Amino acid sequence: MAPTPDEDVPLEDSPLDSTAPDTVENPEAPERPTPDPTAEVPEVFQQDTVDAPAKAPKAPLSLDFYAVSDVGRVRKDNQDSGYAGPWLLSVCDGVGGAARGDIASGTAVNELRQLDEPPGSADVLDRVSDGIHEAHVAIGNQVDQDPSLNGTSTTATVALFDGTRLALGHVGDSRAYLLRDGELSQLTNDHTFVQSLIDEGRITAEEARVHPHRNLILKALDGLHDVEPDLFALELVAGDRLFLCSDGACGVLDDPRITEILADGSPEFSAIEMVRASLDAGSSDNVTCVVADVAEAVPDAVPHEPMIVGAAADLRQRRPRALFRGHRSGDTGELEPVAAEIPEGIDYAIRADPPADPEAMRYAPQAPPRFIWPRRLLGLAVLVGLVWVVLGTAYWWSQRQYYVGEDDGKVVIYRGVEVPGLSSVHEVSDISVDDLPDGLASSVEDGIPADDYDAARDKVQQIAGEVDRAEDPADESPEPSTTPDPTSPATPDPTGDASDFAPVE
Repeated sequence: MAPTPDEDVPLEDSPLDSTAPDTVENPEAPERPTPDPTAEVPEVFQQDTVDAPAKAPKAPLSLDFYAVSDVGRVRKDNQDSGYAGPWLLSVCDGVGGAARGDIASGTAVNELRQLDEPPGSADVLDRVSDGIHEAHVAIGNQVDQDPSLNGTSTTATVALFDGTRLALGHVGDSRAYLLRDGELSQLTNDHTFVQSLIDEGRITAEEARVHPHRNLILKALDGLHDVEPDLFALELVAGDRLFLCSDGACGVLDDPRITEILADGSPEFSAIEMVRASLDAGSSDNVTCVVADVAEAVPDAVPHEPMIVGAAADLRQRRPRALFRGHRSGDTGELEPVAAEIPEGIDYAIRADPPADPEAMRYAPQAPPRFIWPRRLLGLAVLVGLVWVVLGTAYWWSQRQYYVGEDDGKVVIYRGVEVPGLSSVHEVSDISVDDLPDGLASSVEDGIPADDYDAARDKVQQIAGEVDRAEDPADESPEPSTTPDPTSPATPDPTGDASDFAPVE
């Protein structure tokens, strides 16, 4: 009877007895020779099992890339930003219009470009997630510094390479594609309203291209609302081609056309041709394309220089104004710098005063303008003063002008010009307009100009003489004479009576 599990088993009956066979005997199996206990033990024991061979490490890969961005044929400014480097590919499409979407996309790309470093111990997916979060925070800081940017946002499609794998992070409607063995695969899923309708089966992809709400984005980086990006990774093989673009390209080009363009040519040719094809297809948006080929890494090969395109490259650097300007750019001295005096390893001579980081200066906060209202009031006061001087000068000149006219049936001398409000009666004569000949009376009513006050009195004396000759024709000279023109200067009549004028005080 077999012992129970709780019972002790005698040593001699134990299955661990050294004399017990290792296996149960099979009556049909050939007898195995009993080993001689006195035989020598071999130095190396032959194993009954063979270890599985270890997988050979994959050959490292590298990226050959090119990036290009175009403002397009409709928009006035480029709100796309793109980046391509040995380890990072990224496309950001700014949203916001008047809220400066170019600031959002440029800020995001300049924050994400810090991921373009050789892989370390951190997981690439974690690095992508952290980079997108830092871009989100950087946009929020921009909005805090300039409230007019409130409402700006950007999409973000980020592809981080570690030599064998590609980690992708995605928010918005920019896209990433993979071309492998002639077959095109869309790696990202649009965060748009029309894509949700496609997923529900309510519309087709072809109908989505002309849907009136095709530009409605459900997710974007705006610095205010936290969003969870799509994160995933895939293994790459030599010969793969990666394509990242804004919706200015994928919104007008279908998959067969994209495959056709990506199938041939270098990354530079494919990227430029993709932009040209998008514009020819009627794209009304900015177009940004990044193309990268996956190839086996060449030892000791010098990596290509990173490329940054679009709004991120166009943002002006905010540099402080120099107080002194020399004959060279910012150089006030006449001697060239002595390179031997600059320590090795740094590009500046004063260790305690390193040069400003262009990236930090680009987004450095600017001091708000000072004394805005006092400046405006001062400018208004200067403007009012100039107007007062002009009007005062014009009035002063007008009050030194005189002319002969009619007032209340009398011939009078006016001071000023014949403009309402700028003339007044200066002297009144005893000459009645009714006593004047018709032609002369009409001239007086229209106003007879004079150079000065004395000329005006002379004209009145001439008019008085005409009245006297009209009343006493016997005093006229037998010789024919013409009627003097009172509008022309003449010598005063010595017979004139100064009592004909009554000054008006």
